[in-house]
Amino acid sequence: MIKFFRRIRFKLMETGKTGRYFKYAIGEIILVVIGILIALQINTWNENRKESLEESSILQNLYDEFSENKKMFDENIIETENAKQTGYAIMRLMGKPEELLKKQNVDSLLFIVLEPGEYRPSENTINDLIQSGRLKLLRNKKLKTLLYNWQSQLKDVKVAIERAELKIDNELIPYLSKHYALKDIDKYGALNWKENTTLKIDKYAIFNDVEFENITDDYLYRVAAAERSLKRLGTILDAILAETNK
Repeated sequence: MIKFFRRIRFKLMETGKTGRYFKYAIGEIILVVIGILIALQINTWNENRKESLEESSILQNLYDEFSENKKMFDENIIETENAKQTGYAIMRLMGKPEELLKKQNVDSLLFIVLEPGEYRPSENTINDLIQSGRLKLLRNKKLKTLLYNWQSQLKDVKVAIERAELKIDNELIPYLSKHYALKDIDKYGALNWKENTTLKIDKYAIFNDVEFENITDDYLYRVAAAERSLKRLGTILDAILAETNK
């Protein structure tokens, strides 16, 4: 094709048709420019198509990951609520007579209180998007904002849950170790003891001890705070699922 145009130019120059030559040259330049523009448009279309396909893949990965996070969230919120309600039940037993206390399965109540649950969702997709810079491929501004809010709120959840866990590890367990039989509590856990402790201990004395009441009260305060933080995270989680499932 190039040789064809070149032959035409030479022929016009040889015959002295300068005016027609310039018109032809201008037309040729226009054709070249149009060809370049078309090539650029095709390249842009291909790039947009690739980005659109990658965006679809990202959305699918986010939806899959947060669907699993949702399952874990639902389980954890139930565990947290159970721990909180059981803690309230224990507080209602404070100062009650031993006859009433013996009608309660105190060992089981304490086991549930000591297992408030923890939430460790997957963050692989979000971290990969941020570290690789591919987050910019998402055209949904609302989704981007939700993902940033998710990470921020998740940090608050982790802090709130950690505060409750520290209360258990640093105060509740040490107190029960001195005033209760942990073996009786662990019947309901992984140790699965078949018999209670054979040691003589007044397990019901803790319900007349203000130290135990104060520890439980502060623990409940922290669990309630963790639950509120979790629920805020759950709202963001549901919104992310809605945006990635469009």
